[in-house]
Amino acid sequence: QVQLVESGGGSVQAGGSLRLSCAASGRTFSFSNSAMGWFRQAPGKEREFVAAIRGGNGNTDYADSVKGRFTISRDNGKNTVYLQMNSLKPEDTAVYYCAAGNGILMIRRGDRYAYWGQGTQVTVAS
Repeated sequence: QVQLVESGGGSVQAGGSLRLSCAASGRTFSFSNSAMGWFRQAPGKEREFVAAIRGGNGNTDYADSVKGRFTISRDNGKNTVYLQMNSLKPEDTAVYYCAAGNGILMIRRGDRYAYWGQGTQVTVAS
C-alpha cells in the first residue's frame, strides 16, 4: 500500500508564500519512477489540477492560474515532492492534495493517479 502525507498548509496573507510537502511511502512503491501531482479543491468547486512532475525526466506542468507563481520539485532521495507557492492570492484558498501514479501520460488528469493524500488546507486572506 502507498501512503502520501501532505504537510505545510496554513493561513497567510495575500502576497505571502507557503511550501507544501508530500512524503510518499510504500514497500513496493518506486517514487523516482512515479508521476507526482498537486491538485486542489475549493469549497463548492470541483477538484482542479495545479502542478505535476514526471518520474524519470522530471518534466513539469502547471495550470495557467499558477504558472510563474508555483514551483513543483521532487527529492527522490527523500521520496518527497514539494510545491512552493509564492505571491499567493485569495483564490488559491483550497484543500491541496498530493497524488501519485505510474505510467501516466495525461498528468493533468486526476483520474489517472492511483494514490492520494488526505489533503492540507491553504487559506489566503485578502
